[in-house]
Amino acid sequence: MQEQKEIQVVEFMIKLYCKKKHKCDNLCEQCKELLDYVKERRHKCPFGDNKTFCSNCKIHCYKPSMKEKIRQVMKYSGPRMMIYNPRLAIQHISETIKNKHQQKKEKKQNAKTQK
Repeated sequence: MQEQKEIQVVEFMIKLYCKKKHKCDNLCEQCKELLDYVKERRHKCPFGDNKTFCSNCKIHCYKPSMKEKIRQVMKYSGPRMMIYNPRLAIQHISETIKNKHQQKKEKKQNAKTQK
């Protein structure tokens, strides 16, 4: 997924989470820190625009505390995206399906080359 699109999705999820959980109109300090961290890690990703979703990545570059925070945000906001931003949710679902399909394809290719 392209960096800009991925940041857009994550930013929406964090804003939704903060608004509903922390009752903030703008991002609270904790959520702003998380968003800045996500942007930094994504910008430094060695895979660039060829990366998979972080949850499927071989390299785990998030600190455990930030990984847990973003996991909570995604767990809360993910299911609610369809209500608050259906276009973004459908894009995200499409990318998820493509990503899983690509992973299966790569596993099959790796299995063939190992034989």
